[in-house]
Amino acid sequence: MNYAVTVTVSFDLGREYEIMLHDGDMQDMDKDQARAWLFREFEELECSPSNPVGKILLLDMILNVAMHGGEERFEESGQWARNFAIAVAVALQRPVVRVDVANFVVG
Repeated sequence: MNYAVTVTVSFDLGREYEIMLHDGDMQDMDKDQARAWLFREFEELECSPSNPVGKILLLDMILNVAMHGGEERFEESGQWARNFAIAVAVALQRPVVRVDVANFVVG
């Protein structure tokens, strides 16, 4: 079975969580809904913008939500981790996304 998108969330060497998504997994969310989900989680997790002027950039939201959401949520492979992956995939529109929490980079 072919997957449309792979989202990998890495917390450190050997601590990576790969979430594979089909087109059908993402059909109920558009870009605005994806950004809204990430922003809602950003606020609920009480993340702080890394931009000194307080502007919240999409990549900052993704990294902060992954970091503050915590590795345990990805270890559990539950609905929250899946929703995160769907929101990231829809927001970025890339077939492969790597969220490197340890180095604070999205690639």
